[in-house]
Parts: sequence; structure tokens; C-alpha cells
Amino acid sequence: MKSFAHPLRLRLYELLEELGPSTATQLSGRVGENTGSTSYHLRELARHGMIEVAEGLGKGKEKYWRVTPGGFGYGTPEDAADSETLGVIRVLLQDLVRQRGAELERWLTEEPGTPREWVEASGLSRRSLRLTTEESIAMRDAVMEVIEPYRVVSDERGPDHPDTSRVIVHFDVFPTGAG
Repeated sequence: MKSFAHPLRLRLYELLEELGPSTATQLSGRVGENTGSTSYHLRELARHGMIEVAEGLGKGKEKYWRVTPGGFGYGTPEDAADSETLGVIRVLLQDLVRQRGAELERWLTEEPGTPREWVEASGLSRRSLRLTTEESIAMRDAVMEVIEPYRVVSDERGPDHPDTSRVIVHFDVFPTGAG
């Protein structure tokens, strides 16, 4: 969690996730920061295991960075051991909502020009269910079990595999009016 304490780190992580392996110089142009600052924050992300050097890319001292396979969880406010961690979790959750909204907006813009087979493979849905906490946990865990083998294949395959596209899966389970 604390690896994302600086908002630039979260943005760099998002860009690496979206663009694939990139250098500090490439990323610095996208975030409007100097290469030294970008390099520092990339090293901090690597120190916390969020990203790693993409071996086999780059020449000389040039380093390409990539997201570490497996992703990460955002946690919940209850996971916070102190007020600093709680603040980081809140920032991450706010960014999660922002990012999801931006991704859905982008899809609505891109969809008319997207090949038909990809449009047919997509899906947006919403369900409102009445479940117990135990049923909610079981459903959440079952969905994550379904997603996991695809995450593994995606990580093994890499970003440049032919006939693939980056696919975003949003999945949320949360109660409303439970308090």
C-alpha cells in the first residue's frame, strides 16, 4: 500500500499496466516529470515489488520496467494499521473509482471503431442482489477463481502476443444501506 503513497507512483503503475514495458524517459514525457524523478519513483515501486525490470529489453544502461505479474489488492479501510495507511487506502480507492470511470468512458468512445468480434466479446452488466455476508464472500471468491487462470495466461503471454488485446475486468461486491 505504501508504495503508492505518492500519486505519481500510482500513475506510473497505471501507465506500465496500460502501455507495457517502458523506460523512465518514455514515462516522464507522459507524466510531465523529469527523468530523475520518474526513475526514483519507478525504483520505489520496484523496491515494494510492484514492478520489475523487463529483462531482454533496452540497450546499455537503459531499463525497461514492467508491472510484476499478479497485480495487487487495494485493501479496505479495516486493513489500516494507522492513520497514514488509512489515508493511502482511501486515496487508492478514490483512484480506483476514477480509473474505472475513465476506462468505461474510453470504451464508449472507442466501441464504434472496434472490430466486431471484440465488441461481441465485451460486456457491461450490473446486478443488484440480496445476499448474506457469507454468500457475498462465496460469490466474490468464486468469481476471483474464474478470473485467476486467465490472469496467469495473460501474465505468461506478455503484452505483444498476436490476436490479443488488453481486456479490463471490473468486479465489485459491496453492500448498500447496510449501516
